[in-house]
Amino acid sequence: MGHREDLLEGAKRCLLAKGFLRTTARDIVKESGTNLASIGYHYGSKDALLARAYVEMVEGMSDAFEGGGELRGEPGSLERFTEVWANIIGTMREPGSLWRLSMEIVAMGDQLPQVREHLARAQREGARGIVTLFHGGREEDVPEERVDTLGYFYLTLMMGLMAQWTFDPESAPEAGQLAAGLRQAIEGATRT
Repeated sequence: MGHREDLLEGAKRCLLAKGFLRTTARDIVKESGTNLASIGYHYGSKDALLARAYVEMVEGMSDAFEGGGELRGEPGSLERFTEVWANIIGTMREPGSLWRLSMEIVAMGDQLPQVREHLARAQREGARGIVTLFHGGREEDVPEERVDTLGYFYLTLMMGLMAQWTFDPESAPEAGQLAAGLRQAIEGATRT
């Protein structure tokens, strides 16, 4: 690996160990075996490097969300909805969960303006990707209107789950409860 990749991997380890606010450039350099100047050269700033590292970690979760590529439910079905949420919730149970780091970003976003800026841009692509996870297809074929509606619906649900699983995992909902709630919401909305 070169310095760019070493920095990225070191930043990932630092984020999981210390979070955004407590990770310093010196921590990353020590963890990556590089030098301070290489952060600016390759990423522009420590915050830009941390944002890139975080986005890569989240993108790396897609395999776990897909259950290792073994989704059985028909795209768009309630079965698929339940299956994907069960996979996502499974990642929230893991010790040292990336989702705890995500909650730090939400809570401390005003103290991390550059990180927030980078992640706001990445969020749109996350919304596009999550649509294909639940409904199949290719990301490049997801229309912008669907990203703005369905994609952000799923991201909003995920943010709520992250908060619940971080704050009180004992009472946080399981995938079956989410599916039952969705079914009830649809039934209530379609009553005439």
